[in-house]
Amino acid sequence: MIKDFFAGFTSYFSAFGTISRLGLWGYFLVPIVISLLLATGLFFSISAISGSLIGWLLPWIPWGEIIGGWLLKILFGLVGLVVFKHLVIAAVSPFMTPLAQKVEEHMTGDYKKYSGFNAVQAVKDFFRGITIALRNIIRELFYIIPLFLLGLIPMFSIPCMVLIFLIQAYYAGFGNMDYTLEGHFSVRDSARFVKRFRWLAIGNGTAFLLLIGTGIGFLVAPPLAAVAGATETVKRLEPRGLEMEADFDEEYV
Repeated sequence: MIKDFFAGFTSYFSAFGTISRLGLWGYFLVPIVISLLLATGLFFSISAISGSLIGWLLPWIPWGEIIGGWLLKILFGLVGLVVFKHLVIAAVSPFMTPLAQKVEEHMTGDYKKYSGFNAVQAVKDFFRGITIALRNIIRELFYIIPLFLLGLIPMFSIPCMVLIFLIQAYYAGFGNMDYTLEGHFSVRDSARFVKRFRWLAIGNGTAFLLLIGTGIGFLVAPPLAAVAGATETVKRLEPRGLEMEADFDEEYV
């Protein structure tokens, strides 16, 4: 557990060296533009929508107008972070998947498996990314909204905050690892793989969330996360010859 977590987290530090060694800095430009556009659009959209919703919901909040207003703003901000995170991971997938494949090729020496950028494959990558994003957004909100409400009770506040962060990190790591896993598994089997190595996903996602939290780190978070995720994911695919069958034991399903 701890070993996988630290492997997922610290792989970001070695990602810089891998990117420089393989000359992969060109993969940063498009994700930076996409991340900036999504962040701007989502910020103004949520600001406009939340303003109306807060006015409608306030009469139903028992903590008063000031406290209730702040709580609703925090909740909408939390929902916005969840949506933004998954939209970015999905939107940049046509560019991050080839990046992860470059890392896999370098690690395995198998340069025949992937043929480089392909428009048809890029479309498939995008729709797979959207599928996983929608799946993970629904599941993540299903868990964190009740936890947020439970966290309003003082004795549960800290445990709920920790759980909310870990859940967000897990699903972020899921998306980052899937750039590599999609070359091996269906969405369902990728989910099983990530569940098996859940603490690796949480470690990767923790670093990803911390980068987003710096304010400008979200611009470089996707390519760094893709390389970091690929590095550790390939290591866990390698013992099975990089052509693992989706035959996980029941304990991992």
